[in-house]
Amino acid sequence: MSRIAVIGAGVIGAATARELARAGHDVTVLDRAAPAAGTSGRGEGNILLSDKAPGAELELAQLSRRRWSALAHELREELGDRFPAIEFEPKGGLVVSTTDAGAAPLLDFARVQREAGVHAQVVTAAEAHALEPHLTAAVTAAVHYPDDAQVQPVIATEALLASARRAGARVETGVEVVGALRDSGGAIAGVAVRSAVGGERRLPADLVVNAAGPWAAETGRVLGASVPVRPRRGMVLVTTRMPHRVRHKVYDADYVGAVGSSSADLQTSSVVESTASGTVLIGSSREQVGFRDEFRAAIVGELARKAILLFPFLAGASVMRSYSGFRPYLPDHLPVIGEDPRCPGLWHAVGHEGAGIGLAPGTAAILSALIAGTATPIDAAPFAVARPGLAPYLAEDAR
Repeated sequence: MSRIAVIGAGVIGAATARELARAGHDVTVLDRAAPAAGTSGRGEGNILLSDKAPGAELELAQLSRRRWSALAHELREELGDRFPAIEFEPKGGLVVSTTDAGAAPLLDFARVQREAGVHAQVVTAAEAHALEPHLTAAVTAAVHYPDDAQVQPVIATEALLASARRAGARVETGVEVVGALRDSGGAIAGVAVRSAVGGERRLPADLVVNAAGPWAAETGRVLGASVPVRPRRGMVLVTTRMPHRVRHKVYDADYVGAVGSSSADLQTSSVVESTASGTVLIGSSREQVGFRDEFRAAIVGELARKAILLFPFLAGASVMRSYSGFRPYLPDHLPVIGEDPRCPGLWHAVGHEGAGIGLAPGTAAILSALIAGTATPIDAAPFAVARPGLAPYLAEDAR
């Protein structure tokens, strides 16, 4: 079995570390901050099929959704009641259109998803209100997705890491990867790391996994092969606690278009859901502004306005706080999962944008199978570094 260094203690790195450690590898997870301190701790914990068109990402989402059901049970059995529950909630999703123009595209999207095996149930306005009694009356079309789910993302990440530790993995935080070790043939043989307390040291490894989320491009450069991951900023509002009045993840039909857009400009759409603690999460926004993280009141106002269009009762709600985070965006909207042919020994599990929580178990399963040289649970070719859709961007990064 191999010595493996996994860079990144977010949900992708955590799921990968657990899968590899349970397969018998000697795994060390490295992060310059704390577990789930980046993207994983700044999201909503979504496990979605409803926003994905037929293709490789949907297949990965379907694989991961099945594995999340099993994981919720496995982690509870393994970690016991002393560890907080990951709050896996198969609450389902409801996607609605509130305009005549938006109805047909929503229904067409649901039709092609059904052909790909997604449970996408068209419902009448009356049925939508039975599912969500406080929903706006201005519903022109609605689709129910019973397989959409949610977890508490920070707890889920910590639980995956705890499980990885039980399988023998080590998790080192407060350490930054500053270079690659190489063997006589030029392949990666480990990493050089630096910490504030211990200075710089060498960590030998047979292979290294870049799971650094929106910082994956810089991590790749440090190790010798960058990937064109860019940060895509998003903001979420959190209300004070209230009686549960939102039963599903509910969003307007514009959300799918925002997810799939390549525009760097600000885009907002209405996404509303309750948490187990009684707060309501309101999103979502997308913009490419580098790693700038300043508060923008205009985005807060736009998110609130659109949320009220879906759920008028939110006009009387109080926003307790807002937070923002950076999604790891790749220009062809597919993650990279696999070895980098430009740099033997370097593997990537990056570029999941806002879907990392939902796609983590499937990503880990694919990567583990590729490392072992066994059959992958789904076709891994669409996620390869050398795929045609990334070629122009890899060339640009190389310049």
